[in-house]
Amino acid sequence: MLYKLRFNIYSFLFFVPNILVFNDAAKDWQLGFQDPATPIMEGIINLHHDLMYFICIIFIFVSWMLMRTLWHFENTQNIRPSSLTHGTLIEIIWTVTPACILLVIAIPSFSLLYAMDEIISPAITIKTLGHQWYWSYEYSDYLNEEGESIMYESYMIPEEDLNLGQLRLLEVDNRMVMPINTHIRVIVSASDVLHSWAIPSLGIKCDAIPGRLNQTSIFVKREGIFYGQCSEICGINHGFMPIVIEVVKLPSYISWISNKLNE
Repeated sequence: MLYKLRFNIYSFLFFVPNILVFNDAAKDWQLGFQDPATPIMEGIINLHHDLMYFICIIFIFVSWMLMRTLWHFENTQNIRPSSLTHGTLIEIIWTVTPACILLVIAIPSFSLLYAMDEIISPAITIKTLGHQWYWSYEYSDYLNEEGESIMYESYMIPEEDLNLGQLRLLEVDNRMVMPINTHIRVIVSASDVLHSWAIPSLGIKCDAIPGRLNQTSIFVKREGIFYGQCSEICGINHGFMPIVIEVVKLPSYISWISNKLNE
């Protein structure tokens, strides 16, 4: 009976591939990246994996050269040391080879940097303002009957107020909401000290500087709830400035905007 139960569970998981659990928040002892949700984050992960290939090859080669040198030129095996101080050929090789490797790495790296800095005609503009120690958001594209835009503040939920399943130090009372498959421009600034608006799953890390407007572009490819935190040491409560972005379908986003305008 137990065997049949296990077989049924495994069969269910195997034949239902739509059951996915995305890693959109930090996990205990996590070493790798969170699951990407934007083309930029996918590019960052792909570039990282490509660079790791070169790093592994270089590490193996240098380790082999070092061990070979220690073995063959040890005092007991090399009683008469060589008087050779340099060689033109080897110096050309170890200068030109790293330069060629850097050129190969630079091509995808510059392309990704350009894509991260490019702002494609945004359909929605959201202003993010960092405070000590919380975030506020403004949707200036929408106005109510009094001509006021949507503005609200986002505070971390205290640990004693968390519901079952909510994440400690990451949940907020008012999430930032945005639609899926939409080009969104986020304008980032601060009202007091330096902050940094960072969401790992979206590949976003933008400095919030008082008196300066920085901007970044977001295009989210899937629905979900994405968690981030302030990545600048901004003061005593630096670790208590979480960012929560809820990405929904366009009809749900329009409904949310309508409710906000009628509040």
